[in-house]
Amino acid sequence: MTAFIDWVSKALMVIAAVLAFLLCFLVVGDVSGRVFFGSPIKGTTEVISLAIVTICFLQSGYAIRSGGMLNVDTVVVKFSPRWQSIFAVFGAFAGLFFFAFICYGTLDGAAHAWTSNEFEGEGAMRVPVWPTRFVIVLGTALASICYFILMVQNLQRVIKGEPPVLSSSQH
Repeated sequence: MTAFIDWVSKALMVIAAVLAFLLCFLVVGDVSGRVFFGSPIKGTTEVISLAIVTICFLQSGYAIRSGGMLNVDTVVVKFSPRWQSIFAVFGAFAGLFFFAFICYGTLDGAAHAWTSNEFEGEGAMRVPVWPTRFVIVLGTALASICYFILMVQNLQRVIKGEPPVLSSSQH
């Protein structure tokens, strides 16, 4: 299960990286069109605003599994390895709760965006909102699963009295 979650997290991170790379071309085209031809690419603002949210949530699972999420351990490192793992369990539980809460809260919005055919922007370029809304659901669900895995791994470390696991590369 962990290997599959790692694979999915990496695949979504690669998709996010490709999307970010493609956005560079859109921005250059928009700026070039505005400067040289007096005509920007229509809908650039809408596409970029939705794409940035998409990129962030596509990368959330990988950030957790790779240990890239914020982890302040200034005080925690003063404790024994077992207590460090106990704190890591609580931290993973907090992350699990936070992302599960967001996932649950965005389900209705994603369904509404799909059924109502919600769009961002007006005029010549209208961008559908539902793909971004469903990526938020997917990203937060994956982040919740990643934090659950991290919580279980650290519970095992508590029992053994070992220091915490902070990323998938440590086990």
